[in-house]
Amino acid sequence: MNAKVLNVGIIGLGEVAQIIHLPVLESLPHRFRIAALCDISPQLLKHMGEKYRVSSLYTDAAELVKQADLDVVFVLNSDEYHADCAIAAINENKHVLIEKPMCLTLREADAIIEASQRANVKVMVGYMRRYAASFVEAVKEIGGIGQIQYARVRDIIGPNRLFTKPTSHVVSYNDYSEEAKQDKQDRAAKLTLEATGLDASSTYGDFYRFLCGLSSHDLSAMREALGMPNGVVGAKLTNNGCLFLSVIFDYGPFSVTFETGVDAQGRFDAHVEVYGSHKSVRVQYDTPYIRHLPTKLYINETVGETYTESVIRPTFTDPYTIELNYLYDTITQNLEPKTTPEDSRNDLIIFRMIVDALKRNG
Repeated sequence: MNAKVLNVGIIGLGEVAQIIHLPVLESLPHRFRIAALCDISPQLLKHMGEKYRVSSLYTDAAELVKQADLDVVFVLNSDEYHADCAIAAINENKHVLIEKPMCLTLREADAIIEASQRANVKVMVGYMRRYAASFVEAVKEIGGIGQIQYARVRDIIGPNRLFTKPTSHVVSYNDYSEEAKQDKQDRAAKLTLEATGLDASSTYGDFYRFLCGLSSHDLSAMREALGMPNGVVGAKLTNNGCLFLSVIFDYGPFSVTFETGVDAQGRFDAHVEVYGSHKSVRVQYDTPYIRHLPTKLYINETVGETYTESVIRPTFTDPYTIELNYLYDTITQNLEPKTTPEDSRNDLIIFRMIVDALKRNG
């Protein structure tokens, strides 16, 4: 008996769709078929339709989700529209993969959760780092570490273009309306104000979007490895030409430092490292835009007088491919994904913890 091939509709054909999701889907023809595309840029839509031999093309996401033969909808467009698109798909009884961040406000998160429970469909948030084989193994190792003494979460990177420009060809057109551009800007301002109580153009209001973007990966991984923090002891944001954030999270018996920033260097340093008294575990990520750079697991341990350092690369299969295989199994075997909307909602709580700490510190 042949396995079911899932028909996929994609909303948003920007960088992440072109570099990651469309090529990965195309590499898994026994599991997925790209059946419909949507973007507000007519020229981009036409270009990608021809490239991937897709004839069902839409400039309106509300129309794509009505296509009867679709099994799952990928929400890959700008995050101001994630909640509306996801709920529209759910209401048409489609399963959904939402790229991070799931949404920008708790109200939107609750609406997505309510819709998914009512429709009884699978909704999975695209935290691909949590599906990396090295991270899965790291969580097991951390579980056996005993009393955690300290942990560090770091994500300090250079501009994405330093990784994407030499390795990928991304197509874009400036052929969508001024009204659409203004609507995106207005939505961002409204949702940021709702989430933080701050104007989107203010220092911390603008930084909230940074947290929702880059930091959602790190803090989501931190939650799976260590659970939710009790609160934020302190936070400091600096911008001396490059943006950097330092946070200390309170985990009761231990603390976690979170360091993130973007400078002008062409390197990608993202890791989660957990220290016990005799053992430390670190999962090290490289840029996701060069898919087959391996994610590695480092384990240092002292037993008696013997100190060992281990470097483990479980697989060359990239986290995005693992993630989409997991999505396939979730849908076809009626499993519960680990990166649910309920799980993702906790990131919004942590983002607000950080913003509130920054406001307290002035």
